Amino acid sequence: MYVTPDQRAPLSLTGYAALRLAVAEVLAAQTLLTSIGSSSPESPPWPRQGGNPAAADPESARINALVGLARQGDAEAFGALYDHYSPAVYRFVYYRVSSRTLAEDLTSETFFRALRSIGKFRWQGRNFGAWLTTIARNLIADHYKSSRARLEITTDDFTEHEQATSTPEDEVLQEVTTQLLREALTRLPADQQECLVLRFLNGNSIQQAAEALGRSEGAVKQLQLRAVRNLAKQLPDGLL
Repeated sequence: MYVTPDQRAPLSLTGYAALRLAVAEVLAAQTLLTSIGSSSPESPPWPRQGGNPAAADPESARINALVGLARQGDAEAFGALYDHYSPAVYRFVYYRVSSRTLAEDLTSETFFRALRSIGKFRWQGRNFGAWLTTIARNLIADHYKSSRARLEITTDDFTEHEQATSTPEDEVLQEVTTQLLREALTRLPADQQECLVLRFLNGNSIQQAAEALGRSEGAVKQLQLRAVRNLAKQLPDGLL
């Protein structure tokens, strides 16, 4: 039976569990609404900030103030921004490069470059977190161009980000499914990989993914739809 948007996982479901659910919908219904997953899989890892940096809530006000201070050279303010954004940036990089060491290096380089360039940052409709993600994307691209490397399957423990399961059998099944999903994900085009990582593995909203990818929200919805369908085609029949 087709799984309607109201029957999807709760907002707390993220990571490969959320991605499995999205793929299951494709396999069950063959077609998806272009608005699949338009609600954020979890609370966004950074606050929404439009072209006007006026705060919509206290947390946004705090971030906006920190950005303003950091642009003036306040090291403590930039350190607070690092504490706030580094987990989300690390997750984005980690799920693209499949290596903790490399992800840590690229995350550090992302913030080093941000520190050097923060004086040039202008809101102009952009989210500060999206700006950081753009820097990270460029670093990832540079890494693979310079090394001529391909995304490889490693033994890094991706399952540590998953929800706890109730039985050993469930754990084994989820581990196998996650491994197959991860392998299939690395075979997708880069833009589709990035979309799925941002939306499902990093828990970003459509708006945040659009800002990070430099696309309209409608374009991101279509990209997500193509990516999930493409991912579903590469999985064995009956897996989900």
